[in-house]
Amino acid sequence: MNEMDKLPKGLSKGVQGLEALPGRQTATSAREAWRVFGIMAEFVEATERLAAVRPAVSIFGSARAARDSATYQLTEKIARLLSDAGFAVVSGGGPGVMEAANKGAFEGKSLSIGLNIQLPHEQQANHYQDISQSFRHFFARKYMFVKVAAAYVVMPGGFGTLDELLEALSLIQTGKTPRIPLILVGTQFWAGLLDWFRARLVAENMINPEDMDLIQVIDDPDAVVAAIFDHYETHGFGQLPEEHELLLNL
Repeated sequence: MNEMDKLPKGLSKGVQGLEALPGRQTATSAREAWRVFGIMAEFVEATERLAAVRPAVSIFGSARAARDSATYQLTEKIARLLSDAGFAVVSGGGPGVMEAANKGAFEGKSLSIGLNIQLPHEQQANHYQDISQSFRHFFARKYMFVKVAAAYVVMPGGFGTLDELLEALSLIQTGKTPRIPLILVGTQFWAGLLDWFRARLVAENMINPEDMDLIQVIDDPDAVVAAIFDHYETHGFGQLPEEHELLLNL
């Protein structure tokens, strides 16, 4: 299969049009054009594969959490409870917390989904995925986490986890996505960051005091599930028209 065959039909026609412009396309610009079409293809393929996945909870956390660690075991328990409660569970598809999330969901009643990213180290797809979708580009992958999620559960983690957390907070705060439960698990782990948010961001008027209400800190697995159900008690898990429109324009 050549590169053209990997693209959706409409995109491949567009690339053929570019290649038909002799003398106007340098090697560099042609390569950039191919990259754009490759990114578009990732969005199209992932959107089609995950279109029917509802409701779902995205779980983030460290790729380095050992299987015998408290964080791994707690993640697995939360994911199993969510899966048995009817939620598909979406993780980054790799090791550590991601594996624990997929494992708990895989052993439950609902779908276990991995959004895998191609990295030079650390990221190897775990074996507990009903649906495994691979990405080369972080931003396409991050979009899919947002698009399918009815809630975020954020376990202890490093820079990647913080990136996902702050991205979600920014999108919700600015109204670019609907407000959904954003739950941090690990009171001691997150305490310093939340104290800094209050002491610096709130105190120096970088964010509004009520922005802190976007975050919940819950350590009990049953309480995590209950908090998600409580949030959706009024209108259910189906997207309202205005919520769907927000995600279309993300």
